[in-house]
Amino acid sequence: MDRFHFHQKISRENTASVKWDRTREVFGRSDVLPMWVADMDFQPPEEVKKAIEDRIAHGVYGYTFAPDSTADSIGQWLYRRHGWKINNEWILYSTGVVPSIATAIQAFTEKEEKVMLQSPVYTPFFEMIKQNGRKVVNSQLKLENGRYEIDFADFEDKLKEGVKLFLLCNPHNPGGRMWTEEELRKIGELCVKYSCLILSDEIHSDLIYKGHKHYPIASMDPQFADITVTCIAPTKTWNLAGIQASAAIISNEKLRKAFQAEQHKQGFFTLSAFGIIGMEAAYRHGEEWLDGLMDYLAENKRTAAEFIGEHLPGIRLMEPDGTYLLWLDCRELGLSDAELRQRLLEKGKLALEPGPKYGQGGEGFVRMNIACPHEVLAEGLDRLKRAFEQ
Repeated sequence: MDRFHFHQKISRENTASVKWDRTREVFGRSDVLPMWVADMDFQPPEEVKKAIEDRIAHGVYGYTFAPDSTADSIGQWLYRRHGWKINNEWILYSTGVVPSIATAIQAFTEKEEKVMLQSPVYTPFFEMIKQNGRKVVNSQLKLENGRYEIDFADFEDKLKEGVKLFLLCNPHNPGGRMWTEEELRKIGELCVKYSCLILSDEIHSDLIYKGHKHYPIASMDPQFADITVTCIAPTKTWNLAGIQASAAIISNEKLRKAFQAEQHKQGFFTLSAFGIIGMEAAYRHGEEWLDGLMDYLAENKRTAAEFIGEHLPGIRLMEPDGTYLLWLDCRELGLSDAELRQRLLEKGKLALEPGPKYGQGGEGFVRMNIACPHEVLAEGLDRLKRAFEQ
């Protein structure tokens, strides 16, 4: 039984949805099935909807602040779900992880200083570094046996060049890779050794398939915590991106004050009333819904893997440990990225994210969002097949 109504198809057209209402602007046509932007086509838990509806019903929307109960809900969630015990005072709020990345770059680095990432990786990592006048240093991930691995020799060589800040994506977007405890310890040790701060984007950290575990890098060693800003949000987990609410967890008081001072320079002081209400309700009441979601997504993942294996021998699916994103290796098709895009849009009528957006190593890949009803996924897979039929 679909207790949480994940099977239900809900039209998102004419809701100012980036995914559904901007396809013509982004892809040049509106007759495509959008499976690109990383949000879900599911409603959030009923408790979250009701909390926001009750706040709306109150009718007065004056200035608000995030009460202690909001911080409590975050801390309780992190401890229960990931075994990480934090203090409330470590929490700062932000409208999103990307604004927090920008704030960290501004607070902890100067113009022309080096900020490192690992491509292929979430596009705003590149954008925030460049737009803030810093230098991108790329320690590219290695693709080995269909799975990304960290080139630690290169990673250390790059740190030796004077990198001030490292942007870690855990779980990895677009590949869905969960970094292991051993890998994270090695990252932390090297960053401590070379006095490099870490911004850990952990927005997908609750979207984990059974058999895998998320390790917040700041939870693993006090030395790692002392150099790390951890970014989380309820927005990916419970499909609440529109409420614009996230948290940055910073145990180092000096770093926390510098981050907050930069926020104040930008004129940011608190979240919206609905961001506060939605965030707290999700962390307090969203666990059962999330467990149901991950079972549903696991079924979608299996369906996609079986379909691609049977019908699309020229495409290899990178098995994700977490997230609702599939990173599809299309290089065996022998098509350029422009040809992949053309086939998908013109023959398949399917809108996917092109791999080159994620930097070096993304060539020949596309990213597919499977956080949708089974029926929509089946249609998307049929379109994918149609795009590459001879």
